[in-house]
Amino acid sequence: MTEAIGSFRQSARRWTAESIPPQHGRLAVVTGTGGLGYETALALARAGARVVVAGRDPGKGAAAIAAIDAAIPGGRARFRRLDLANLDSVAAFAAALAEEADRLDILVNNAGVMTPPTRRLTQDGFELQFGTNHLGHVALTAHLLPLLRRSRRARVVTLSSVAARNGAIDFEDLQAERSYRPMPVYGQSKLACLVFALEFSRRSALAGWGVESLAAHPGVSRTDLLPNGAGPRSMPGLLRRFLPILFQPAAQGALPTLFAATDPAARSGGYYGPDGFGELRGHPAPAAIPKQALEAETARRLWEESLRLTGVSFG
Repeated sequence: MTEAIGSFRQSARRWTAESIPPQHGRLAVVTGTGGLGYETALALARAGARVVVAGRDPGKGAAAIAAIDAAIPGGRARFRRLDLANLDSVAAFAAALAEEADRLDILVNNAGVMTPPTRRLTQDGFELQFGTNHLGHVALTAHLLPLLRRSRRARVVTLSSVAARNGAIDFEDLQAERSYRPMPVYGQSKLACLVFALEFSRRSALAGWGVESLAAHPGVSRTDLLPNGAGPRSMPGLLRRFLPILFQPAAQGALPTLFAATDPAARSGGYYGPDGFGELRGHPAPAAIPKQALEAETARRLWEESLRLTGVSFG
């Protein structure tokens, strides 16, 4: 296995957005209007896909679509409102898409919230990071599963993070009611995203859903996630502002996601990230899966609890 990963890293070292196979005739949904979401949507549209950019803020959504249209004339992208912190909004988004489209080929669960300094809640009463990053995307995937199953080769890519390495699923305090520490709670949410992607792949294969599920992480990328979450005066926000050399461009950070979403070499149940030192920057390659993401009992329990909390079902 180690030799195979090493060979892959060497052969895929220069994989770029220009390596994306043609996506003409395919429909993609990407959550998030800026940073990684924008770059992912732009690259998919440039490859020929029709792209729905899904986000909470109509103003940011309109700006993203205007920028994509300016770069790629032809109206391949459109914005649809989606608030992942509101399960009613998630259900409404999926219902509206089902009225417009006969199938969905690519779903990129990208949008996220990172390290708000104080504990905040979603509209449904969940801790904001766990509720948005994980539960919102679980519900979205479940609602969109019928459309995904109508595609001959649908893929769902769920974004994790290097923070998942130190994450732990605390089933006794999933909502951080007893203790809220921003970074450990963020790590839990992104570990949950990774566990969900792997478990969805396993269950899809067993149930014959015909949907591939993969995970990706962007390394350390230059987006607004840090300053928007922890705040511009926080240590992460200050590092982002004054030491930008530590962060790779968002377009580079989006490459593992794009590889997972489009390349024939990517495999369901795979996890992809940058190939550089510590997986912090570079070109797409298989990423190391933290051992806690491979615990079968954790995956089963998280799956069942996530469905209970969101009220959705798969199948």
